Amino acid sequence: MSRPRAQRHQLTIGTTCALALGAAAMTLPFHDSRADETCMSPYMAKIVGQEDFVYVWTLGAEGVGDEQDKLVTVDVNPASPDYGKVVHTLSVGGRNEAHHSGLTDDRQYLWASGLDTSRIFIFDVHSDPAKPRLHKTIDDFVARSGGVVGPHTNYALPGRMMLTGLSNDKDHGGRTALVEYSNSGEYISTHWMPTDDNLGGAVKSGNFADGYGYDVRVLPRRNVMVTSSFTGWNNYMMNLGKVMADAEAMKRFGNTVVVWDLHTRKPKKILDVPGAPLEIRCAWGSHHDYCFTTTALTSKIWLIYEDEAGEWQAQAVADIGNAADIPLPVDISISADDSRLWVDTWNDGKARLFDVSDPFKPVQLQETKIGAQVNMTSQSWDGKRLYFTSSLLANWDKLEAPAGEDLQYFKAYTWDGEKLVHQFSIDFVAENLGLPHQMRFGAYALYGKSHPRLVAASPEQVEVAAN
Repeated sequence: MSRPRAQRHQLTIGTTCALALGAAAMTLPFHDSRADETCMSPYMAKIVGQEDFVYVWTLGAEGVGDEQDKLVTVDVNPASPDYGKVVHTLSVGGRNEAHHSGLTDDRQYLWASGLDTSRIFIFDVHSDPAKPRLHKTIDDFVARSGGVVGPHTNYALPGRMMLTGLSNDKDHGGRTALVEYSNSGEYISTHWMPTDDNLGGAVKSGNFADGYGYDVRVLPRRNVMVTSSFTGWNNYMMNLGKVMADAEAMKRFGNTVVVWDLHTRKPKKILDVPGAPLEIRCAWGSHHDYCFTTTALTSKIWLIYEDEAGEWQAQAVADIGNAADIPLPVDISISADDSRLWVDTWNDGKARLFDVSDPFKPVQLQETKIGAQVNMTSQSWDGKRLYFTSSLLANWDKLEAPAGEDLQYFKAYTWDGEKLVHQFSIDFVAENLGLPHQMRFGAYALYGKSHPRLVAASPEQVEVAAN
């Protein structure tokens, strides 16, 4: 048996992060002062220093505020007099099942999509980072894509955005595609997921070729794009209790990870990863040719890696909690040095930290109860700050929290190397905001600007805010 490519090199800690420009790749040194979501595209501009804002893509909820989906801006700079406060909200009209979002490679615009209506909202976050404005709305995603429904991941490529779909307009099942747009919001092309009926040139390595989609990530230096799989509109818009009680519905979940040729956008290999593999996080190190995903239904960490022979493989490498308790792993976040992996489990509301220095042998280091449920996490590039939100899907979220536990929230923590230290929380229902989902970072420094509130604040105000 060939040795895994990921083990042929000494795992370097905190040295380089791969940045590819077009077909050429170069390495970008990173420093402790860098701060950025470590789950974002390697093509994206990086924040140097402290992030100023977290943009929270938020679901509208009946009886909560204006009941509309909205982009909520939270000030997260400890030196700001507005630290820990919502400083801006922008409603987009109606409830679209707000879900995931992503920034363009130049971080000028934030794309945010709705899983129900398939509308895509493009926000200008550079003109005034504290007050994003709606720049453009794409209403014809389904028609232009050839029938793709449920835009999910919005992922930055050079001058382009790659969107994953979750469903289609023929049967609202899991057959779906990748959809490519320009940064300006012009449709380019649709790349259908391989199925048993049409492999699209891919090699089927196991039992499945189901055509399902969910997340997308790239390893430019290997000319590789990786996609995962979830379920279709019929399931994700159904009450979770009904889904779990319906034997046929439980069969309608994806079981594959697909490895694509990044440049040609053609599928190369279909890997069996049974149990609904969700978020994908690829290693940053220049010799780390692997990615992680977790399976929601089987509570396992999977490693997607290139072996010594240059073949891509999938291997379950760790359990997440007790699968019998259905912890339901959702979001994951890899540290900038590839040594740690945060795993959120929605059903028990916990964040677990794994040592993944040896990616084939993850070891859990600790776990923290965040709330009655927890979904998304974003961590700073230096690993010193983490943010959590709670909502999964409108029809899947819990309706009540046990006494003393938060249900719908945004929470900020610092990480001291041993434990998460809570800094502040925002109750999104109490504040009439809605159900918080995806987070993205913003900073004035990206655009050559200074934080006006820091300039305006007195030294006394800054000291109070910092403490």
